[in-house]
Amino acid sequence: MTPLEKTIEQIEKARISYDRKHIVRIVAVSKYAQTAQIESLVSEGQRAFGENRVQDLEKKSAALLTLPIEWHFVGAIQSNKINKLLSINPAIIHSIDSLKLAKTINDRLSGRVQRALLQINSAKEAAKNGVPPEEAVDTYQEITACCPLIKLEGVMTIGAHTDDQKKIEKSFAVTYKIFDKLKNNGAEILSMGMSGDFELAIANGANLLRLGSVLFGR
Repeated sequence: MTPLEKTIEQIEKARISYDRKHIVRIVAVSKYAQTAQIESLVSEGQRAFGENRVQDLEKKSAALLTLPIEWHFVGAIQSNKINKLLSINPAIIHSIDSLKLAKTINDRLSGRVQRALLQINSAKEAAKNGVPPEEAVDTYQEITACCPLIKLEGVMTIGAHTDDQKKIEKSFAVTYKIFDKLKNNGAEILSMGMSGDFELAIANGANLLRLGSVLFGR
């Protein structure tokens, strides 16, 4: 059984336990992967891949241009890299973390609509980017209202950085409540859960997982 097959088996168990009708997608986070490893996963049927550095996204997307890959950007966005990021045309940007950043991106889109997610710092950790949870609904609605070229499709969070499962679950539960409130504003994607906590994320409603080490190793 390949790492992808084993991971899908684990996802299926968690998904069925949560809701048999629930659909879960995988973004394979390939920041430590070589192109040959990405090609191998594509041959197994994986299509969505994520990078957290603009230069790596540019390099890998160009090298694998002929493959049927949907590229996601999952990292922090530096203002001096926005133009380059937009020129690559990622399928979804996961990491819009403020109204200010959204306005800057919107102004540079030159008529093209960009799919995106609002990043929420649900664990309120100083080392993480993201909108505070108590501001997330208002920020989401403000971006939707004033940034017509950004199509927000949901929210993203990174689980609490701890071994305490209750704290991780709380950060996911907080994000789900926000997501649920935003469904009337078009939110469909709840991106949370990484290699160490994806089953817990699914149990709290995640429908998009960002998985790296379980698929590629370290």
